[in-house]
Amino acid sequence: MKKRHFLALGGSALLSGLAPQASLAQSKFPERPIRVIVPFAPGGDGDIIGRLWVKYAIAHSGANFVVDNRAGAGGAIGASEVSRARADGYTLLLGTSSTQIINPLASGTSNYDAIKDFSLVGMVSINPTCIVVNPSVPANNLRELISLIRANPGKYAYGSAGPGTITNLTGELFKLQAGKLDVQHVPYKGGGPAMQDLVAGHVPMITPIMSSAVLAQHRAGRARILGVNSDARLKAAPEIPTAVEAGVPDMRVQVFNAVFTPAGVPRDVLEFLRATHNKVRNDPGFLLDLEKAGADPFTLPDPEKFMVDEVGRWTNVIKTIQFKAS
Repeated sequence: MKKRHFLALGGSALLSGLAPQASLAQSKFPERPIRVIVPFAPGGDGDIIGRLWVKYAIAHSGANFVVDNRAGAGGAIGASEVSRARADGYTLLLGTSSTQIINPLASGTSNYDAIKDFSLVGMVSINPTCIVVNPSVPANNLRELISLIRANPGKYAYGSAGPGTITNLTGELFKLQAGKLDVQHVPYKGGGPAMQDLVAGHVPMITPIMSSAVLAQHRAGRARILGVNSDARLKAAPEIPTAVEAGVPDMRVQVFNAVFTPAGVPRDVLEFLRATHNKVRNDPGFLLDLEKAGADPFTLPDPEKFMVDEVGRWTNVIKTIQFKAS
């Protein structure tokens, strides 16, 4: 999808899938399992959020939701599969900032239209990326890490969830904002594998989306979170400073998770899925589990405006850092 086309569609068109086709005559829905494609590897933040949503969706609907991980190309493989799926409500996407915004703008790997090919069921959560190092790295905060990298140009590398993902962009933005640091990029097929290699000492630094898995490794001493890339500290970990506090200006990266169907799902099916989603997002247990996962529930009143603003923000960031997926 061309950047000009993506941006020219404007706010009113961004969630055009919210007006589905007229309801089709159907048997009872659902009559079989509903597949929720998580376009990232098991163990990463998207996988954790997706499985939480599925757990509570099953409890509130009685339907059989099943997670199906389809990792690769920064989420584009899974998103593309959903875009081509039959519009009957039996295939959903746990979409993210990477699949719905970053891929179309930056990666060049998406062969789907993030606007026209999907309908929004509901926004699930929003959480920041963070900067994490292996405990062997002699830095206890971001200022020390930046000084260490400056003193050793080319020695350190960071891992991301894959080329063109928002974690890749986080790393490149950090390099720029911290003073054009000389740090190489090591792409992985998902946040889970990147964390595994960090813990094993194969990569010294990663820039993951905050999750319960990241927090668990931090609290176990197997990884060290030096900063979160948000305006405020996390409720789940208020002891960890923000990157902005550490003197890295404009280091803000917020990531959303949302549930989508292919465009054109019958109205009654979409209404069933949205009703299920609304029950999930209002469940106190789900909200508590989100907080434990290092995420906040998406509470902004206008998802459309939020996504338009994010497109504008990331368009500017990508231009500023001259980003190319690598």
